[in-house]
Amino acid sequence: MLDAAFVRNNLQAVQANCQNRNVPADIVRVVALDDGRRELLGKIQTIQQRQNEVSKLIPKEKDPGQKQAMIAEGKSLREQVALVEVQVREAEANLKAALSLIPNMTHPDAPVSSDPAGNKEVIRWGEPRQFDFPAKDHVALCDSLQLADFEAGASVTGQKFYFLKNEGALLELALVQYAMGVLVKEGYTPFITPDLARVEVLEGIGFIPRDPDPEKRQVYTIEGTDLCLVATAEITLGGMHRDHILDEATLPRKYVGMSHCFRTEAGAPGRDTRGLYRVHQFTKVEMFVFCTPEQSEAIHLELLRIEEKIFQGLGIPYHVIDTCTGDLGGPAYRKFDIEAWMPGRGKEGEYGEVTSTSNCTDYQARRLNIRCKAQGQKGTRFVHTLNGTAVAVTRALLAILENFQETDGSVTIPEVLRPFVGKDRIVTR
Repeated sequence: MLDAAFVRNNLQAVQANCQNRNVPADIVRVVALDDGRRELLGKIQTIQQRQNEVSKLIPKEKDPGQKQAMIAEGKSLREQVALVEVQVREAEANLKAALSLIPNMTHPDAPVSSDPAGNKEVIRWGEPRQFDFPAKDHVALCDSLQLADFEAGASVTGQKFYFLKNEGALLELALVQYAMGVLVKEGYTPFITPDLARVEVLEGIGFIPRDPDPEKRQVYTIEGTDLCLVATAEITLGGMHRDHILDEATLPRKYVGMSHCFRTEAGAPGRDTRGLYRVHQFTKVEMFVFCTPEQSEAIHLELLRIEEKIFQGLGIPYHVIDTCTGDLGGPAYRKFDIEAWMPGRGKEGEYGEVTSTSNCTDYQARRLNIRCKAQGQKGTRFVHTLNGTAVAVTRALLAILENFQETDGSVTIPEVLRPFVGKDRIVTR
């Protein structure tokens, strides 16, 4: 979240940023809550000053009656401080809740638009394949090649769940191994993360698991606990260093985590719900970096480079978009999306999102209280956090099937995945 003092000192810029991002935020209320908090802190300081005066006078007082009166005053002052401290905690909680609704500031180069149509293409790689036969979408390919069972998934768990089987299962494992291998060579520490996290960790990352509006609750909560199923390993990796002070000499810390991801997909558009594109559970390999403020811009470009490297290795055409203000999530300062060519989307094929990478500056670090300190310096400062999807398996699998299908109904497996799958083609059984 933003710092209250920053909001106070940059009211017009913060208000304009909220408007650009289509986020209704009561900036005036934030300032009023901060005023109330400051007033209470000043009140405590005044009472404590009197406490100090009284405690110094008590030993010097000779009159027994007066001395008892001073002792009674000291007790009353302590009780007053305790009472106001309760009010301060309540005021700070209210202020934090109000600040949590204000999105991060936005990179000056991000496209300003209230509509996702304002997203700007900045890179295009590869040419969409022109088929000389009637191309199938991934759902039909999964059926003919027996790679997934959507009916069984719906029967066992519900709609938007599925079974992967045969080479479909092997491709999932192959994509995880491939992405992990690329990231380890890039110097990232590999993790397999928990699939559950505490509510406060999700809130620190920027999710709203307890929002009264079901359209904003994109995660599953576990009844009777303070736990949620994670929507991404960004949550667990980001929460690893909650309330920590990191040595700046150890930054950047570059992590890559594999997790299962669970999303309610509340309000998801109907066209995207078919097959594997938008599902309730999937496997994802996620990059996460803790760094100094000076390092974050370069690392953001590094994360994008790695995402491109992975999809170039798979041979899937894509373009990169610089996400406009109206389509940015609350924590993101700037976000790049890779959209892969998917021949089965729309009537003649379309690009569909497969990865994203965001620079969240110190927005998440403030909420999670993650700081860094340089040796020899007294003060600390908040780290910057960045995340990027190395591979979201279901969408990558979808793109592979649709782009590499052949006339006879088979699918050619990308060369980088063949060592893990053990074959170069998937054929009809």
